Amino acid sequence: MNKDLRPIIWNDSEKKLVLIDQRKLPNELVYFECKNYKDVCFAIKDMVVRGAPAIGVAAAYGMALAELNGEDMEKAYLELKETRPTAVNLFWALEKIISAKNSGKSLLDEAKLIHEEDIELCRKIGEIGEVLIDDCDTILTHCNAGALATSAYGTALSVIRFAHYNGKKINVLSDETRPRLQGAKLTCFELNYENIPVKAICDNTAGFMMSKGLVDKIIVGADRILSDYHVFNKIGTYSLAILAKYHNIPFYVAAPYSTFDFESKVEDIVIEERDESEVTHIDNVRIVAEGVSAYNFAFDCTPPELITGIITEKEIIYPNK
Repeated sequence: MNKDLRPIIWNDSEKKLVLIDQRKLPNELVYFECKNYKDVCFAIKDMVVRGAPAIGVAAAYGMALAELNGEDMEKAYLELKETRPTAVNLFWALEKIISAKNSGKSLLDEAKLIHEEDIELCRKIGEIGEVLIDDCDTILTHCNAGALATSAYGTALSVIRFAHYNGKKINVLSDETRPRLQGAKLTCFELNYENIPVKAICDNTAGFMMSKGLVDKIIVGADRILSDYHVFNKIGTYSLAILAKYHNIPFYVAAPYSTFDFESKVEDIVIEERDESEVTHIDNVRIVAEGVSAYNFAFDCTPPELITGIITEKEIIYPNK
């Protein structure tokens, strides 16, 4: 990245994990300190840190903190595992940590390795995927699949970043992404931070923009990809994919191989349901009448027939070829 926006920092001298507090963005760039695994559990649950790769890295450091503090390792593992149910990177990182523990390795060293590898994987995703972007493209993205969702660069936003770094004149449309508004609050923040042209749109404006020929490509991230290429991502992704199919717009998913789940089937996946207050309130102000409840599914599933390609750190996968 051109500027030092580091969402995950390990402070070696003080043995603590430091995270950008994404609940405060875009109005404040402040940091949240984790001194034990319970702090990490809170940070993941309350979305101080969010995004599948970033959750995995944070969880790995949570286990390292538990070891450093002499805490109950099994309890730490179980509590971290239960923080969020859908993003597969969480479980992948925890299993890598357990494997390291069983091999007698330092958990902190393993967490640092996971962290460093995530940065490199995201860089490669950007380098591989940017060839799909043409000069003067307008790219629509959803939620935040950027540096703030990973260790650096991002996944979907890594592709956008590297197109920009390579001199392509691009424009980005960012869905606001209700209910937590990660597209408006986070994606717009980090693209603007790097002077990449971006405009926010309401989620329900995307189809209209496509119908007017104002969208050239769509790139989103992923929280879990199955072996048959069903993609679980932030709620609203499925709707975008259907709209893209109707308007004949390429629809790409960007994610590292650590996001792939080669064992589960669609019916096995638990879709996280979060507190309804995220829908009934915006920034703690109630917008829905008292007494009215709400659904708050955090993710949806996009089938492979709606996906043009999946950009990984190794290759671009074309599910329908």
